[in-house]
Amino acid sequence: MKQIVELFEKWACEPHVDIQQLPLSGSQRTYYRINSKTKTALGAYNKDKKENFAFIQFSRFFKEKNMPVPHIYAFDDNQDCYLLQDLGNTTLFQWLSTSRNKNIIPDDIISFYKSVIQWLIKFQIVGKCIDLSATYPRAKFDKQSMMWDLQYFKYYFLKLGQISFDEQLLENDFELFTDYLLETDTDYFLYRDFQSRNIMVVENKPFFIDYQGGRMGALQYDIASLLYDAKADLPPEIRCELLDYYIAELQKKINIDEAKFKKYYYGYVLIRIMQAMGAYGFRGFYEKKEHFLKSIPFALKNLESILNNHFFINEFSELKNVLSGVISSKFLKEIENHTELCVSIKSFSYKRGIPADTSKHGGGFVFDCRLLPNPGRNVEYKTQTGKDKEVKEYFEKEQEVKAFLGNVFTIISQAVEKYLKNGYNSLSVNFGCTGGRHRSVYSAEQLAEFLRKKYAIRIKINHIEMEIVESVR
Repeated sequence: MKQIVELFEKWACEPHVDIQQLPLSGSQRTYYRINSKTKTALGAYNKDKKENFAFIQFSRFFKEKNMPVPHIYAFDDNQDCYLLQDLGNTTLFQWLSTSRNKNIIPDDIISFYKSVIQWLIKFQIVGKCIDLSATYPRAKFDKQSMMWDLQYFKYYFLKLGQISFDEQLLENDFELFTDYLLETDTDYFLYRDFQSRNIMVVENKPFFIDYQGGRMGALQYDIASLLYDAKADLPPEIRCELLDYYIAELQKKINIDEAKFKKYYYGYVLIRIMQAMGAYGFRGFYEKKEHFLKSIPFALKNLESILNNHFFINEFSELKNVLSGVISSKFLKEIENHTELCVSIKSFSYKRGIPADTSKHGGGFVFDCRLLPNPGRNVEYKTQTGKDKEVKEYFEKEQEVKAFLGNVFTIISQAVEKYLKNGYNSLSVNFGCTGGRHRSVYSAEQLAEFLRKKYAIRIKINHIEMEIVESVR
């Protein structure tokens, strides 16, 4: 953290006033949101200097091409930390999760996906001119890269997931499968991790992050990554609509054979699913990070759709047998049927009293927000709530609020991690204030956002005074 602060203050030319570590994700990078009186940035710390160099060089290249990627403000001489533009907290995955109604995806999100697809095509074509000396760990998604992914899947998912296989026959099929995938054109920029958590929503427009693993490769891989993003769980008809849109937009830029494109597309869907399963196995089975295991049921659903509907897999008999074993595995089904923890978050007015806990579990937490500054006393905020932009901006300027919520996040994180470990399925958190519309609502929303980013759990929000209920899976 000290390095980040020193780098920030040198760049900002003024002392920092606040720094907060962001929730950890699946990578080894650590991010901090840091502010001074007039400036804000994200600070990133990562011991992998080659990965940092790739991200910085790619960011500069894409920014020069007017692509929506974050500005790189500064990096230290050791190249293990750097400052970048703060794009906020809203990812496409979060927006999708909070706006969908089961399989019904709102039209504005479909339109946003189409905008994302247009940018993807630009990344793929513009990126053909990128300096390959910055790519890491390889300059191309070639046979070696593919075999790394397949071995990752074999050792961290199949073996740790208790799936039996004939190792030699499976290796033979891996060789044949990668040869099959490399029959298509592989001379375009491959973003590598083009999925909904790496797409930020900023003023209703997409911005893109985490492309440091980019290299040359096939066009099919990134669109497969986007449409078969496991927990985004897009309905099949939406996937088909967006794939057709991608192909139609791509044909405006380059000549492609649609039938040939689709022939190899589902093979790239399959290798992407297996790569993701390898990551779930490594983070979940090996590192014991349970929330990664929660993605497995969605991956199984995607895998089953490929096996049932696309016959290219019949050419690889042992691979097909292994994947069929994955789908039918009782061990993996136990993960699929595991009851998720649901955190029920309520905002309320003390005039009506503390809400009753209707779960069988009982207990939970009540936080009194009346100690915080009250925007409801100001005329301009009286008719607004803690969900309105102006009220949120009011709270974001108050250090008392940041300190209060920081303490809440620490306490609730401790509870959630213990509840997950013990297999509990219900936790209640309540925020109360005088009117139940400003301080308590804002605090409830902030906790929900924090938990969504950090844990794979269900969140239910009930703003009692507003009579709005949101269920988030």
